[in-house]
Amino acid sequence: MLKDIAPKRFFISLALISLFVFWTLTNLEFASQLFLQTQGGISDSLGWMVILAANGFLLFTIYLAFSRFGHIKIGGQEAVPEFSYLSWTAMLFSAGLGIGLLFYGVAEPIIHLGSLPTGAGEDSLAAKANRSMNFTFLHWGLHGWSVYAVVGLCFGISAYNLKKPFRVSAMIDSRFTSNSIGRISIDVLAILATIFGIATSLGLGATQISSGLEYLNLMQPSFTNTILIITVITVLGLISVMLGLNSGIKRLSEINIALCIVLLLAVFILGPTSFILNGIIQNIGSYAKNFITLATWTEAYSETSWQNDWTLFYYSWWFAWSPFVGLFIARVSFGRSIKEFILGVVLIPSLMVFVWMGTFGNAAIYQELFTGVNLSEAINQDISIALFSFLEQFPFSKGLMGLSIIIILTFFVTSSDSGALVSSMLSSSSDSDFESDPPMLARIVWAVSLGILAAALLAGGGLSALQTSVLVTGAPFAIIIAIAAKNLLSRLKELNKH
Repeated sequence: MLKDIAPKRFFISLALISLFVFWTLTNLEFASQLFLQTQGGISDSLGWMVILAANGFLLFTIYLAFSRFGHIKIGGQEAVPEFSYLSWTAMLFSAGLGIGLLFYGVAEPIIHLGSLPTGAGEDSLAAKANRSMNFTFLHWGLHGWSVYAVVGLCFGISAYNLKKPFRVSAMIDSRFTSNSIGRISIDVLAILATIFGIATSLGLGATQISSGLEYLNLMQPSFTNTILIITVITVLGLISVMLGLNSGIKRLSEINIALCIVLLLAVFILGPTSFILNGIIQNIGSYAKNFITLATWTEAYSETSWQNDWTLFYYSWWFAWSPFVGLFIARVSFGRSIKEFILGVVLIPSLMVFVWMGTFGNAAIYQELFTGVNLSEAINQDISIALFSFLEQFPFSKGLMGLSIIIILTFFVTSSDSGALVSSMLSSSSDSDFESDPPMLARIVWAVSLGILAAALLAGGGLSALQTSVLVTGAPFAIIIAIAAKNLLSRLKELNKH
């Protein structure tokens, strides 16, 4: 078991995370202030780079899909996909989105109604409502999935076509990776980005589950109860990751997407159906029309923190999740052509997000504007109760809240087990078979570490600590993705010759 673990990558990553947890828990007040200052500093200094990188990766995926490389298959031209389209899509959706979809599905459009940056659009309430959905689509749509697609292709071509290990350093051919120190540094950063990115989602999910249980009068909100929730679900994630890809993660992902469809249909049918349909059509048209302006908005002439709190946080979150999701989707995309892969990874999940956010966001905006329900006040007091305040206005509200908690739970577990699986693959020895499951010990350690880190971040500063951890690991990783993309292009040119 130990021989399959790369000791330097594994123990350096584990030591850094352990030191961070220990320092945070022993310096809670100072850590909270430091997280806030660090978040602002990184956003102010690197914001332009994050925006530029996100747009660059989207353009790169469009080019690859329709280039002469589109026919190349992950695994070679004789490779056959391991999973059906339904299972493949379910795993992409569950692993790539996670808890944030439920945490921000109602909250973000409502918050944007009253906090859009000056100059971002017209001032009428109707224009702000439409603009709030545009920014929501921007944060959850094409840009983020293009990041996943680039990293996924880099992993897939490197591992399956060139027979290299499932490591970020293996995607890069440079002077820096020609020595062991450079390779280990890149892989450790990838592991840290994965662990901190997923821990952010787990922290959000635990907070939201606690709020939901309070709404159902099943549990009183407290930090202790939130930690209890993290503990219970970490154990469930541990069980799932021990079962492996086919028996655990695949089955849970399929259950997850089925439950999501049920909740989506319930909100659509029981809510203002015509308003939702009108809103989605208008939102997509407006998003397409204003796409370039939205995608390049940097808030250059305003002195507010809106961009730092939203767009830069989201893009950094996508970057932080990219080694995790990229490796995972590469693992489940064996046999797909580059064109099929990009259309499946970028377009299909983005359309699913537009339908989800369009349904929940527009139904929430309808409540806010036309029914007298003051969702914004409830959300400003506690963002984690947004979904439950929204569902409280529906028939069968208790049942819908219970269903949403179950979905958050399954998202929680799929994120935890997928993250542990990927982190263990990143820290496996170079002679491990990339088609087999990674060492059990590594999977157990990373599953437990995710839960501990999420608890430490919540203790050390709550949401701001979660956001800071994403920015610290995600923004620098964008540079590594750019270098890997350049290397990918060179490798595809060589493969296309044969």
